[in-house]
Amino acid sequence: MLFSDEYKTIVQPAQGSFRDKGSRFLSFAFPATSEQEVKQHLESLRMQYYDATHHCYAYILGFDKSAFRINDDGEPSGTAGRPIYGQILSADLTNVLITVIRYYGGTKLGVPGLIHAYKTAAVEAVNNSVIVTKIVMEIYQIEYPYEIMNDVMKIIKDELIEVINTDFGMKCVIRLAIRHSQSERITSKLTKLNNLTINYISIY
Repeated sequence: MLFSDEYKTIVQPAQGSFRDKGSRFLSFAFPATSEQEVKQHLESLRMQYYDATHHCYAYILGFDKSAFRINDDGEPSGTAGRPIYGQILSADLTNVLITVIRYYGGTKLGVPGLIHAYKTAAVEAVNNSVIVTKIVMEIYQIEYPYEIMNDVMKIIKDELIEVINTDFGMKCVIRLAIRHSQSERITSKLTKLNNLTINYISIY
């Protein structure tokens, strides 16, 4: 995988707002790791703000920012979803949804005015968010006989590997979380031990 093993995201929902010529723009930023989560947030906002004129949004998902979508919800093409999306990119965020809800105030803003309004509202939500840097981790499960316990534990200790859980029965079974950028080197060290098997489980 070619992506960096660090990414920035938000840790909790945040809000912002903007007004122009009578129109109100309410912005909401949500942490989200799947399209299902995005859908749930959007449905919740549509129920709560059912009388709004537009519900425009953009999101980026994935450690590698591979999934994204832009929606203008009836506003002129490129005037709502794209400015919102631009602010997610500008803040270098992923696993985030930003929705801007508009209540029309009776005066048209024009294309430049709309772009400015949706951009500014999105900025407010980002500025009010708690942003953190997270590390991409890979989960592995190793199995080995008791005879090589000391060798395994030495690698775990020397490499500061996070142990998720252990099961010492007939064989030793340990689940480990290894930083993505170090996984190839560390798994190579582990597989050189006699009778140790290692299986990739997932990434988070």
